[in-house]
Amino acid sequence: MQIAILLFDRFTALDAVGPYETLCRLPGAETVFVAETPGPVPNDSGSLSLVATKALTDVPAPDIVVVPGGPGQSEQMENPVILDWLRATDATSTWTTSVCTGSLLLGAAGLLRGRRATSHWLALELLTGYGAEPTGERVVTDGKYVTAAGVSSGIDMGLTLLGRIGGDRLAQSVQLLTEYDPQPPYDAGSPEKAPADIVQEWRDRSRFAAQ
Repeated sequence: MQIAILLFDRFTALDAVGPYETLCRLPGAETVFVAETPGPVPNDSGSLSLVATKALTDVPAPDIVVVPGGPGQSEQMENPVILDWLRATDATSTWTTSVCTGSLLLGAAGLLRGRRATSHWLALELLTGYGAEPTGERVVTDGKYVTAAGVSSGIDMGLTLLGRIGGDRLAQSVQLLTEYDPQPPYDAGSPEKAPADIVQEWRDRSRFAAQ
């Protein structure tokens, strides 16, 4: 089994690393980071890079595709190289997945039409423009498409998929060994729970505000 995690300039690191840390533990799986051009790819802050070891053309038929989000996603929405690769790999993939605004890239490639999907809460309603049905769920599975909400939910998506492929015991073991037992110091992890003024501030500052 080959797992391909897409990278592009200004991706959000945890969107890619969260699923990586869970899915790479599938027995016998090969996990590769891919980009248009192999080499270091900077994250959204520019202070961290992940290395794409293969070009998109080197990975034509992965079993699992993982598409992260991040500010750089906006610049890729009309990138024919990435969109064509997503369409081509989706034709043969067993699972096509995304984290955060990565689902907008799946939508732009025409892969979510008529499907339930999720994204970061600031971008969620934009999915309707691609024919998808947005939901507020943290992880959404619709056929072979698994989309996760914002950033940290990529860990949940990875564990969900791990359980589907490798069984509950494997997923539980990975959750235990990574000690994924969230006990956050604040209960502000969704717009329904966070203070209203903070939610509004980030809605106003969002790059999606004018869309």
